[in-house]
Amino acid sequence: MGKRRIPDPPNLKKYGVPFYSVAWIPKHVIKSRQIETVDDSSSDSDHNSAPPTEVEPEPATVAGNYVLFSGGGGAGRSGIPNALVIAHFDVASNTLSDEPVCKLGTDSELPYRMALHSNGDGLICAMETPKVCRWFDWDQNENSEIHKLSLKLSEKVLTQLEDVGQQLALAFNDDGTVLAVGGEDGNLRIFKWPSMELILNESNAHSSVKDLHFSSDGKLLASLGSGGPCRVWDVSSSMVLASLSNENRENFSSCRFSQTIDKTRVLYIAANIDGKGSILTWNTQTWERMGSKYISRDPISAFNVSADGKFLACGTPSGDILIVNSTNMKIQTMIKEAHLGVVTAVAFSPDSRALASVSMDSSARVTIIEEKPNGGLSLWIAVLIILLAVAAYFLKQGIQK
Repeated sequence: MGKRRIPDPPNLKKYGVPFYSVAWIPKHVIKSRQIETVDDSSSDSDHNSAPPTEVEPEPATVAGNYVLFSGGGGAGRSGIPNALVIAHFDVASNTLSDEPVCKLGTDSELPYRMALHSNGDGLICAMETPKVCRWFDWDQNENSEIHKLSLKLSEKVLTQLEDVGQQLALAFNDDGTVLAVGGEDGNLRIFKWPSMELILNESNAHSSVKDLHFSSDGKLLASLGSGGPCRVWDVSSSMVLASLSNENRENFSSCRFSQTIDKTRVLYIAANIDGKGSILTWNTQTWERMGSKYISRDPISAFNVSADGKFLACGTPSGDILIVNSTNMKIQTMIKEAHLGVVTAVAFSPDSRALASVSMDSSARVTIIEEKPNGGLSLWIAVLIILLAVAAYFLKQGIQK
C-alpha cells in the first residue's frame, strides 16, 4: 500500500497560479469598501474592467484580513492562468479561504512584481509580458447593494513606464508620494506620485536592480543589484549617500530598512554566501557593517521585516520558512517544507502578527506569529532566585549562632 497523503493544513491553500508576489490589503481599504456578510445566493455584482482582463465571479466577503497574490504561467500556452488573487484569512481559525474572494485574470500578461499604494488608492504591477507597468484600481460597483472587495484594470496609463523593459522592483514610500522602479537593465527611476514627475533617472544604478526599499521617513532609498553593492540614495538630492560593498563575496538578494528595540535605524540585507543564507546589518548613521548572522544552510530566496521591527522572515528554495527574532538574531520559528517549491515572496501583516508566504508551486500560506518569552531573561530570574535563597539560608544560620 502506498503512503497515505497528509492533508494540507487550513492555513495553506493552492489557487492554481504560480505566485511571485504577496501583500496584505490595508484595513482602511477594506473598510472603505463597506464589505458586508451576505448569503452566497445573493446576486453577483457586474464587473466591467477594461480589456484584456476579466474577473471570475467571487463569493461575498466578510470583514477581516485579506491577502493579495500575483503571478501566473506567462505568455505561453501552458494553460496556467495569469492573475491577481485576493484571499481571506481568518485569524481565529487560522484558515485561508478555500476559494479566492476575487481572481482577476490578466490574459497573457504575467503580473510579476507589485506594490500597493500606501494610502490604498490601488496598486502597480510590473508585467513580464509585455514588459510594461500597469495600474489597478479597487473595484467598487456603485449600483450594487453589496460591496465586494475586487480589482479592475485602471484606465490610467503609465506612459513613463511603457517602453522601459522588464521591471524587477517596485516600491512606494510610506506616505505614497514617491514611487521607485528598478529595471532588469539596471536603470533606477524615482517619480513623484501621482504626477509621475521624474526625480531620478539613473541608467547605471546596478547591472540589474533586484530590490528597493524606502526608509520609514521616506528620505532614503536602498537599491540592490545583482552581485552588489547596495546603494543608499538621498531622495531629495538624488545623490548616493553610501555604497555598501559585498566585501566577503556575498550575493545580496534583498534589503529592508528597520529599527532595533532601542529605536536605532538599521538596514538589513539578506545575503547568500557559498550557497548559505545570512542576514547582514548596517548602521544607517555611520554606514558601517554592524554584524553578519548565519541563518540557513540554504540560500535566502525571499526576505522581509515586520513593521514593528521585531521579526525578520526568510524563505528558501527548499520551501522552508524561517522567522528570526531581531533582538538576538536567533530563529524563533522554522517551518520545514512550508511550501513544496521555491518561496518567492514573504510579507508581514500590518500588525506584525502574521506572515504570508507564496511559492512557484501555486501555494499561499499564512503563519501566525507567537511571541515567545525571552529565554535569557528567564534564566537570569532563576539565577537571582537561587542567589536570594542561598543568602537567606546563610543569614538564618548566622542569626541562629
